[in-house]
Amino acid sequence: MSEKPRILLVTLSNIGDAVLTTPVLEALAGRWPERRIDLVADRRSAEIFTRAPWLGQIHYRDKRAGWRGLVRLIHSLRRRRYELAVDLRTEWLTLTLRARRRLMRPWGRRAPGHSVVQHFAVVAGPLGLGSPPDPRVWLDEALREEALRRLGPFAGRRVLALGPGANWSGKCWPPEYYARLPGSLEAEFDGVLLLGGPDDRARCRMVAAASPLPVLDLSGQTGLLQACALLEQAAVFVGNDSGLGHMAAAVGTPVVTLFGPGEPGRYHPWGSHCRHLVAPGRELARLPVEQVAAVVGEVAR
Repeated sequence: MSEKPRILLVTLSNIGDAVLTTPVLEALAGRWPERRIDLVADRRSAEIFTRAPWLGQIHYRDKRAGWRGLVRLIHSLRRRRYELAVDLRTEWLTLTLRARRRLMRPWGRRAPGHSVVQHFAVVAGPLGLGSPPDPRVWLDEALREEALRRLGPFAGRRVLALGPGANWSGKCWPPEYYARLPGSLEAEFDGVLLLGGPDDRARCRMVAAASPLPVLDLSGQTGLLQACALLEQAAVFVGNDSGLGHMAAAVGTPVVTLFGPGEPGRYHPWGSHCRHLVAPGRELARLPVEQVAAVVGEVAR
């Protein structure tokens, strides 16, 4: 028996952006539960999709490969005929493919509102869908067991997860403010979990050195799904406008995100369990520790 036609989704590159496309994936999987969904994704963020039960093949798009890499990608995609191809990234890629039906973002413009709403609008009207589901990241028991092992004595305790880094320093609440935050929340938490990439280690060391609470610093020591499994165990996550906040929200952990520059209305972590603060004058140095601690305390309770 021949394989059923698949669905293709062209998702986004950055980790947080990719997480915010998962409501579209969940809706497509719910509409066609018997179909595999192939992805065009970026190696920076593709790991977050790898435990999805409906996943077919991941095709990687690499901007650094130039037009030759793009030609190879199109050639690979054209080997399969798709039932539906959805493009959240460009206005043209699916036009080059063999697909019975194509949906893509509007030419030269984007829908108003949050990124989740913008992405979901591409499929909602044409497919007769309702409201978007919440973003999610798919975890398995092996990842959860590994997270509990790495947490050690922190497992089962009320842990405050912190992500002091971001993809550029202008989006970062000062590390000395993060260093003071645990001292304002000793009554709410039993320990602090620090997460981030290799470039965030210096910031995390500063926080760890000043914290009156026990600290587990795993910055630069996890993959994306490992970080998600650890975040799932946290009581609250506090971080900058970065992928970690979206990952935490996608595994159901309450999130407080701190915005300076950027577009909080479009990019805040999505869900009723998420809060965000915008710094006065969009200057993160003007966002006081006491204000952040008050909001975190409310969320923790």
